[in-house]
Amino acid sequence: MKDAIIETKDLSFSYPADEGEEPALVLKGVDLAVEKGSFVVVLGHNGSGKSTLAKTFNGILLPGGGRVYVAGMDTSDEDLLLAIRSTVGMVFQNPDNQIVANVVEEDVAFGPENLGVPSPEIRKRVDGALAAVGMGEFARHAPHLLSGGQKQRIAIAGVLAMEPECIVLDEATAMLDPVGRREVLSAVHKLNREKGITVVLITHHMNEAEDADRVVVMDDGRIAMDGTPREIFTQVDQLRSMGLTVPDTVDLLDRLRKDGFDVPLTALTVEECADAVYGAMAK
Repeated sequence: MKDAIIETKDLSFSYPADEGEEPALVLKGVDLAVEKGSFVVVLGHNGSGKSTLAKTFNGILLPGGGRVYVAGMDTSDEDLLLAIRSTVGMVFQNPDNQIVANVVEEDVAFGPENLGVPSPEIRKRVDGALAAVGMGEFARHAPHLLSGGQKQRIAIAGVLAMEPECIVLDEATAMLDPVGRREVLSAVHKLNREKGITVVLITHHMNEAEDADRVVVMDDGRIAMDGTPREIFTQVDQLRSMGLTVPDTVDLLDRLRKDGFDVPLTALTVEECADAVYGAMAK
């Protein structure tokens, strides 16, 4: 794909097996291109390979077969690893594992300091990153006193301060309550929209995919579905066959259709769903 920031070609991967056992393939010939500036959600049940795929995007895991390219750089080339990880930043499930300092602004400064960024530039980046995730007023706070959603936004700011072109969030909302999830999603959508940062969100929360540009569904180490949210979520039976749910709005419309109501499955938002139900009732 032209202008792809991440590209995998026939990617396979297996974790080391116990002695006497054959390694089981976790990724099986994955071909995927992520366009610069896009917001891509990768869905899949536990064990589908989605988190393993995410970890190949900045060289945490290297291909067992095939290739992964980041801005044209081969992740298997050790000499390019720093440049690759400066291009693609990772945010993980537990923010406590990414917070390393006792003061928020010091934590956010940690990454740029390790990259050798001059002090005046670090100050500028820290302020900008905290402002971008709506945490500027917490710069002098202790991270351990913050809520889960606030901690995760600090983790995102720490990645932002390294000025990556792409952020990969690997189940970054999994440990958060609904309020925390909304905080984090709002922050990353704003970064994508206002700063043009490519976002790849790995999740099992279907509603987090509703506003994405593209949804990729993983199943048994392969890409099973790939399209816009509306294209993906209208295929209710296929999603359920892979152990996945659908957004509540689509689920309601699907049940109504099966009860004989003429409603579209393409209504994703609550407002669209309400209009569809009202329209069906008025017929």
